[in-house]
Amino acid sequence: MKQIHLAAHFPGVNNTTVWSDPQAGSHIEFSSFVHLAQTAERAKFDFFFLAEGLRLREQNGRIYDLDVVGRPDTFTVLAALAAVTRRIGLTGTINSTFNEPYEVARQFASLDHLSDGRAGWNVVTSWDAFTGENFRRGGFLPQDQRYDRAETFMRTAWELFDSWHGDEIVADKASGTFLSRPDAGAFEHHDKHFDISGRFTVPRSPQGRPVILQAGDSDEGREFAAATADAIFSRYGTLEAGQAFYTDVKRRLARYGRTHEQLKILPAATFVLGDTDADARERAMVIRRQQVGGQTAIKFLEQLWNRDLSEYDPDGPLPRIDPLVGENTVAKGRASVRMYRDPLATAREWRELAEAKNLSIREVIIEVTARQTFIGSPATVAGSINDLVQADAGDGFILVPHVTPGGLDEFADTVVPLLQERGVFRTEYAGSTLREHLGLT
Repeated sequence: MKQIHLAAHFPGVNNTTVWSDPQAGSHIEFSSFVHLAQTAERAKFDFFFLAEGLRLREQNGRIYDLDVVGRPDTFTVLAALAAVTRRIGLTGTINSTFNEPYEVARQFASLDHLSDGRAGWNVVTSWDAFTGENFRRGGFLPQDQRYDRAETFMRTAWELFDSWHGDEIVADKASGTFLSRPDAGAFEHHDKHFDISGRFTVPRSPQGRPVILQAGDSDEGREFAAATADAIFSRYGTLEAGQAFYTDVKRRLARYGRTHEQLKILPAATFVLGDTDADARERAMVIRRQQVGGQTAIKFLEQLWNRDLSEYDPDGPLPRIDPLVGENTVAKGRASVRMYRDPLATAREWRELAEAKNLSIREVIIEVTARQTFIGSPATVAGSINDLVQADAGDGFILVPHVTPGGLDEFADTVVPLLQERGVFRTEYAGSTLREHLGLT
């Protein structure tokens, strides 16, 4: 049987966190990061994952305050977590559009040293000029150019990681000096994106290179992952969709001389647990209504309609007017806006759903934005996770709790032991590096 890989996602800029829960805490205070990371480590998860927010989202010209507001620097948090964890991998999203290879490679090599080989890098590209306004590199690149730059960025970073071979410096204690090879850390790279040369300042780290993760779902993103990534995030948590994604990405590996085992596919997943399946379903409905309050429903509606709908009653019917087609001027910094490639067709689908089920605006949004992957008793959830992995709908899951920082506790205490009893999840870490956790050595 396949061994299951599990990771813990610290919720970042999102509207799925239930702030009304008495156990909900800060997304800024370090204690929240520590709690979630240490819980995941106690449960023997592969890695803790921190997403990135380079600019706070806005809607109608104001910060979208129904999301989590505020995002600390990824490297700072991961470096601090390296001191309070021992075995769990520490991965973060770092953008290849607005950063430079030397800086990012130096930071990840340092993190890999600080954590004794537990660093992972989720490589992403930026798609909008709105985010670019925070950086010297303003504007945005077309999708094909974004992935071209990202792949070149990756190759350049690898040259920097590999500029040290591990034996360049030898301590001569008799003379009190260090002896180094002439080419220690030397690098030179010249292409249309980067024109750099010099010496890399960080000796080879325990993993050599950080584990590379990627999250693109487009054809370019899938190809980029097949060529360069060690793991790819997926948004397909159902059997049929998961298997289709799994098969498509894995078949691309051969053209790059890679085997199926060299790329792990990890869908993002949410979960709701209960004493019984019925209890979990009831709890899931309560959570969905907490996640999508009246104002949140209107904000989501505005993102599709591309107009101010603040005068509408969230408990009333969908607008009779159609969405404004063209550039979205209402919502800034939201990836979901890009998903509405045909707003008029999506609006028709929502109207048909509302009419068929007699749903209000809020009830429609609750249905169309549902993200609860696993709902049931611990035994049911453990069985569902195992069934999907064994059926090649994924190699594991990245779990996103709806309460921070304690939302993973129940899963760690109830579901993980059942997976361990089945023999499909580790009871102890076998290795010390993230690459070993993922079986990539």
